[in-house]
Amino acid sequence: MQQRRSASGRPTGTDGSDFNYRMVVDSRYQKVAKGKSRLSALILTQAVIQLIGVLHTFLFTSNGEGPNVIAISSVAIGSISLIIGELGRRRSRVSLLKVYIVASSIGILLSIACVATGNLTLEVFQNPSNWETKKFELLEATRTAIAFLVQIFTISTTTSLIRNMSPPKRTS
Repeated sequence: MQQRRSASGRPTGTDGSDFNYRMVVDSRYQKVAKGKSRLSALILTQAVIQLIGVLHTFLFTSNGEGPNVIAISSVAIGSISLIIGELGRRRSRVSLLKVYIVASSIGILLSIACVATGNLTLEVFQNPSNWETKKFELLEATRTAIAFLVQIFTISTTTSLIRNMSPPKRTS
């Protein structure tokens, strides 16, 4: 009864002398929380980069040519991978995070392939007077380079997060 009354002061056993018996949060869980926070920022960055890619693919590539299948595939795979990554991060699902790493990497590789097939960046460097007419292609090349760098950080962060989410191995 004395422990339930808060008016009589501090209950017995909470004078700070019981600190040796209190539970300590394992550093692995703290690393998971930091990793999830960092991955959230990276997914948001990838979403902005992906939005720029969507705008470029659907607004600026209507030159009378047919739709660029590689660019559309890159946008579709990248968008789906962001949804999978966010679900994996929120629900702490290692399997979804692994799918996210693979799918987003494929999306970035398709973007690189799309930029590489254009060869427009080399044309602009060789003849700088074409810069005005090819500025959207240069924007796409820059977006792809930034997306590649962000992908490297994302793979590193997600791999670390997966390692910390998995239970520790028992040694026998």
